Amino acid sequence: MKKLLLFSLLLLLECQAPLVCAHAVVTDYSLKVTPLHTNHESKVELSFNSKVELGLSQLFLVSKGDKHQLLPAVNGEKQGQIIVTVPPLAVGDYAIRLKVFAADGHLTEDVIHFTATP
Repeated sequence: MKKLLLFSLLLLLECQAPLVCAHAVVTDYSLKVTPLHTNHESKVELSFNSKVELGLSQLFLVSKGDKHQLLPAVNGEKQGQIIVTVPPLAVGDYAIRLKVFAADGHLTEDVIHFTATP
């Protein structure tokens, strides 16, 4: 009887596993293949492993001197995709600092470093 109960419990847990969501982790971003160039506004695509609650999330441009500027972002066409608008930049090193909420409510923080080139 105990074996049957244990087996039933394991089967139930296995069936529920696909319903569990994880943290929203960056799986890909356009800066890997398309560098940002100076002196004009750019769009950066971020892809996450789960849906992101954009209204509860924040994305910042971090520049020299640890200056943070809030960046506007919209949902992309695909689930888990965000399009971030980056203002015109001077030549130099920057980062995009992410504070995103997954659809399941978990907060994830990450930093993506990049260089703006002429």
